[in-house]
Amino acid sequence: MIQTSASQFQLCFRSLFHEGRGYAFPCDPQGHVDLDGMSERARNNYFYARAMVGKELSVPAVEHPLH
Repeated sequence: MIQTSASQFQLCFRSLFHEGRGYAFPCDPQGHVDLDGMSERARNNYFYARAMVGKELSVPAVEHPLH
């Protein structure tokens, strides 16, 4: 079985109003983030992004980060 590094994927929340803005968090291929591995600031940003889905941000999508 091939193990995939979480850093190969990002869970992206895009702004509904400002193109190119939003939030991205390292995740696994299914979109699960490691909350315990995040800094407090990143964790707060993640919870904010989740709360703003449909208000300010799009539904999150799992993406490969740009290199």
